[in-house]
Amino acid sequence: MTTPAYALPRELRDHCADPHIVVAMSGGVDSSVAALLLKRAGYRVSGIFMKNWNEPDDDGQCRWEADVADVLAVCEPLDIPVNTVDLSKAYWDEVFDSFVAEYAAGRTPNPDVLCNREIKFKAFLDHARAMGGDFIATGHYARNRFRAGRAELHKGTDAGKDQTYFMYAMGQSALRGSLFPVGELDKRDVRRLAESAGLPTHAKKDSTGICFIGEQRFRQFMRNYLPARPGDIRTTDGIVIGRHEGAAYYTLGQREGLGIGGVRGAAEGPWFVVGKDVERNELIAAQGHDHPLLMSVTLVARSLSWLDDEAPRAPLQCTAKTRYRQTDQICTITACDDDAVSVEFEQPQRAVTPGQSVVFYAGSRCLGGGVIEKTGRERPGNSPYPDLPRQHGLRFI
Repeated sequence: MTTPAYALPRELRDHCADPHIVVAMSGGVDSSVAALLLKRAGYRVSGIFMKNWNEPDDDGQCRWEADVADVLAVCEPLDIPVNTVDLSKAYWDEVFDSFVAEYAAGRTPNPDVLCNREIKFKAFLDHARAMGGDFIATGHYARNRFRAGRAELHKGTDAGKDQTYFMYAMGQSALRGSLFPVGELDKRDVRRLAESAGLPTHAKKDSTGICFIGEQRFRQFMRNYLPARPGDIRTTDGIVIGRHEGAAYYTLGQREGLGIGGVRGAAEGPWFVVGKDVERNELIAAQGHDHPLLMSVTLVARSLSWLDDEAPRAPLQCTAKTRYRQTDQICTITACDDDAVSVEFEQPQRAVTPGQSVVFYAGSRCLGGGVIEKTGRERPGNSPYPDLPRQHGLRFI
């Protein structure tokens, strides 16, 4: 297939006639094609592989070694010099410690947001600039646009692969210094480009799991850092119906791994986590995918990041996602200051989870977001959903 043209945005070309672009090479097909497009466009390109996790996986293997081999196999035929930088200490200190602490507190963190903010668009960007790079490029499915001297982050053209949900905290300075060459492409076209160029990563499986750690059996992996604390699973009436391996390992709305069999007096059907009592180390379970205790219409978020480096004025109607791959949900930011944002949704939302991120959009433009602190089931002056039960002293999050 014909290689699509890639050119720096005009606003960047005006300030840098012969840019040196440093590509974050992961060993995957997306960063491989990002490097390919930049090289074919005639830019000065170099690559860096980030080694961010040194611990072996469940099978005793260090996956980064195979990824480095793929990076070298891509860069050599493209005549791209490549180096490795060890950012594992920064990853542990800035991402993983927080990840474990949040789980221990009963919340469900999103390490990919922290990884992008602290590692890819901070530590890596700083390293690239120190070695003479003018811009970094990544394989993210996202687009940056410039208006009135400001950079904007927009969704990638491939809606199914858009990654802006994880990028809302990168900030204006990092956005101005970053390029996303595959952001205008469909994933299928990325793979076709890689195959036509003879890149060995063209059929490589997409990475999933925890950022830079990869696919792991989650509970088994977490036991290495957060010891198991078995406890009871109760109904909303306080009846014990099972045991769990540790409340921290579970999240709101979860169905898998509960091991709840037939319960006397209960209908046939799956059970879902509808609450967690962290102090008692208990899970609260109920039947029904859309059980009222899983539905909320408001939330409060903190640890805010705005890509324009300043908060929008409230009230503001926009859309939001409370999890990756969710379709945009109409909402209103009802209050906003430097510390917190309050949000009301047009429609009830399922399993909005403390510790996860809420990310705001105006059309394709990502505005920013924050970490969900708490949710509400009542609209002002209306109560379409019941309060959480207080029987048995249960304290939910």
